Amino acid sequence: MKNKDLQKEISQRVEFIRSIVAKSGAKGIVFGNSGGKDSALVGILCKMACENTLAVILPCESKRNFEQDKHDGEALSAQFGIETRVIDITATKKALVEALGGEISHTASVNIAPRLRMTTLYAIAAHENRLVAGTGNACEAYMGYFTKWGDGAYDFNPIADLSVSEIYELLKFLNAPQSIIEKAPSAGLFDGQSDESEMGVTYKSIEKYLCGEEVQQHEREIIERYHNRSKHKREKACLFNVQ
Repeated sequence: MKNKDLQKEISQRVEFIRSIVAKSGAKGIVFGNSGGKDSALVGILCKMACENTLAVILPCESKRNFEQDKHDGEALSAQFGIETRVIDITATKKALVEALGGEISHTASVNIAPRLRMTTLYAIAAHENRLVAGTGNACEAYMGYFTKWGDGAYDFNPIADLSVSEIYELLKFLNAPQSIIEKAPSAGLFDGQSDESEMGVTYKSIEKYLCGEEVQQHEREIIERYHNRSKHKREKACLFNVQ
């Protein structure tokens, strides 16, 4: 994006959100405030579009969730005047795992928290007549780097078409907290986790690939593998049709 277009980008997205809320008849918006870049931009845009915007911080188990991420989420809300609630879902996840027998695979375990977060957001939305805002970007969508029926579920998403670099550009323009802009992208699923280390490829390389630019062979293989195996996440559920 060019600097002169940033305000236009923001205005268009704010108007999009206003239109969605008005057409739905909802009284407000709720979103999960993870303390990361994506939720930060979504929160700012939603607050600009709708005064009745609620941020929910949903820590679960990891030390990072309760410290750095929570702190950054609260800093964002304080700076932009966003109402915030903190709901600890650690005990809820523990109860579910115990109900499942006490031992489940790592993949199954780390995906529980995003789904519990979305369950919580939709419970609030239903009770208070709000819409749930999505917080996923275009790079994550292409890679399938989101939890199906977790952070991949929402009523609308104002940043779905934006790359990671574009999100940072808008956050800088909006003067978002520096701590959010500077920290490594992470889903915060467990301590020490970061998006790029887990995927094995940088967002910069993903963006280059999506723009048709050359990337190293091993990076291309990783990107294509992630994209192909996550196809089901981007498609509607299969339905049986009687012919």
